[in-house]
Amino acid sequence: MTLDPGSAAIIQLAWARRLGLDDDAFGAALASGERVVRADDSARTVEFLRLFGSSALVGPQWVIDAAAGIPDEEMAQHVTLLTLTRSRGGHGLGAAALFFADDLPLKQPAGEMTVSHGNPEAIELEGRCPPDDVNEVGLSDLENRYTIVHELEGRRVPLACGAYAEWEGLLAHLGVLVDPEWRRQGLGTLAASIAAHEALAAGLTLQWRTDVSNTGALALARKLGFSAGGIQTSVHLG
Repeated sequence: MTLDPGSAAIIQLAWARRLGLDDDAFGAALASGERVVRADDSARTVEFLRLFGSSALVGPQWVIDAAAGIPDEEMAQHVTLLTLTRSRGGHGLGAAALFFADDLPLKQPAGEMTVSHGNPEAIELEGRCPPDDVNEVGLSDLENRYTIVHELEGRRVPLACGAYAEWEGLLAHLGVLVDPEWRRQGLGTLAASIAAHEALAAGLTLQWRTDVSNTGALALARKLGFSAGGIQTSVHLG
């Protein structure tokens, strides 16, 4: 689906505030063609963000100086940040694709289902999933959770969870986790749709962030109707 220009401005505002930049930083960067930078010599994380044609780099001054002559296309590659920070103990957080939406078609379940808003079901679901999936989705950081549960032998078994966290009062940062035994049955799409429409009803713009190598999550974002908006590359400093 096409993203409204006004929604793009909201997304840029939310990210500017999250990175500690001026509210109009990304708009000014687009007009000037220059990268936005913010030096923070106490930072333990270096963040590079490419968003709707503008870019920003936040980290210690020595990183900003080292990156000054490197094009945005290279900065968006995780290996570039790793190379710049290796001598200071830089280690990877990876590169994440960013997708956004201000409206989505509603996915309807094939039959009756039960959705729980409770924490126990989400915690139990995490215990059924691989640690890498659990860490990437981060349900514990997504306070609004909608878990699809199935009645099995008299107990409620969690199958999939769609969740979101509110960023800066503007964005709904989404995540989806599905029990491996119940994948490829449309439950991830359904859980994501439930969480997304709850967030839209709350007046938020939707954000989907996933590792650039996670083909399943990338495909799900496109299937749901999200539009590509940028890339985020990060490293921790040792």
